[in-house]
Amino acid sequence: MSNPDISVVICVYTEDRWEDILAAVSSVRAQSRPARETLLVVDHNETLLEQLTREYKEVEEVRVLANAGPRGLSAGRNTGIAASHGEIIAFLDDDAMAERDWLKHFAEGYEDPRVMAVGGRTMPIWASGRRPAWFPEEFDWVVGCTYKGLPPGRARVRNVLGGNASFRRSAFEAAGGFATGIGRDGNKRPLGCEETELCIRLTRARPDAILLIDDRAVIHHRVPEPREHFAYFRTRTYAEGLSKALVARSVGSDKGLESERRYTTRVLPAGVAHGLRDALLAHPAGAGRAGAIVTGVALAAGGYVIGSFRARKSGAAFRVAEAGESPDSKGAA
Repeated sequence: MSNPDISVVICVYTEDRWEDILAAVSSVRAQSRPARETLLVVDHNETLLEQLTREYKEVEEVRVLANAGPRGLSAGRNTGIAASHGEIIAFLDDDAMAERDWLKHFAEGYEDPRVMAVGGRTMPIWASGRRPAWFPEEFDWVVGCTYKGLPPGRARVRNVLGGNASFRRSAFEAAGGFATGIGRDGNKRPLGCEETELCIRLTRARPDAILLIDDRAVIHHRVPEPREHFAYFRTRTYAEGLSKALVARSVGSDKGLESERRYTTRVLPAGVAHGLRDALLAHPAGAGRAGAIVTGVALAAGGYVIGSFRARKSGAAFRVAEAGESPDSKGAA
């Protein structure tokens, strides 16, 4: 597959991001390696659906459609997968802009037929203009961005990050779609990990599968002002623990926490040490970063314990869309 067709799926849900959505679509249309199509999947918002339909009614390569499943990012992505035509399906956050060669670098990754997914590097655009001094780079995943600890260059990984990722269509044929019941679903709590669960399920279905990240495939992701505050950091790290508990329940703790073990035993202790060293050198922000790392680990661990208990007690389950299925509102399986 030297020159595969690529469909781009952008899931959207609120008029508050209108300008961001238009910028995201413009960045796809400006790619050096054109996409076959861009699909805007609107998550249960009739007003936004109508507005975007009017906005792009004259643009042949942009299609606007409604999420055909239950509210949430996973069902929206599954709707895009089912409606798309490309051999490769790429996903872009609705508040992000892709650099001009984004799709070019994705396509290059699929020259090896064993490669089933390629992710990229996501850079934060802080609303305040700069990173908060206390915010550790090791926790940039809190705001949907590439974090310190991921390998540089083009490297194999357990999972790609969903806001800047691509998959072969055959990956979904082998493993099914994104699981509903994991990740964001319109509730206030910022859950995640739906792409982690899918990637682990994919490598189980296809043991020969290779998943890559390529840090040349760059997007720039807006971080709104409320997410620069420690209150959001606390909420998001706790929610990550809850999400990881669901992933571990789905695929087992060995695979579900494989990457996290290295992250928590190597990357984070080094981050704490670096922060404390900076503090000793009269850089007070270092102590803040060290404290944030310790707090984030504790909250994620607490969320994992509570999430595991709740899952066992309630028997909560989630549903995986079959390949090519347009998701509906069926209950969890």
